[in-house]
Amino acid sequence: MHHPLPPESAPPRHVFVYGTLRRGGSNDITRLQPAPVWVGAAVLRGALYGLGPYPGMRLDGSAEQDRPVVGEVYAVTPLLERQLDLIEGLDPDAPPADADEYAKRDVVVELAGRPLACFMYEIHPRYALPEARLPHGDWFQVMPPV
Repeated sequence: MHHPLPPESAPPRHVFVYGTLRRGGSNDITRLQPAPVWVGAAVLRGALYGLGPYPGMRLDGSAEQDRPVVGEVYAVTPLLERQLDLIEGLDPDAPPADADEYAKRDVVVELAGRPLACFMYEIHPRYALPEARLPHGDWFQVMPPV
């Protein structure tokens, strides 16, 4: 079943990016088109895992002593959201599947002291291995921006 592309007149949505999509990361969102609009730095409670060249985040499983996961929030058009889905290995025209590495989730982040609704990409639990945990919550401490 083929869905037409979403109209570009649809309101932009906010995305919370915490890994390679951050500015300076290997999939730097600011290099994509149509360009996203920077909203601000944000944090989100959860557990960050290092998976070699990129991280994954789980919304559950954070320990009390963990730092929140550091990220950035951008406003993105529906067309850019489709590109992000593809980068994260999701088929925008197919229902979520257990085989997917990531799942798109709706979350509320704290940005400048205020809550903001966003979507983010959560790693599948099978990749959330205890030895891969990054309790500092900042992917750029592992893989600094270029």
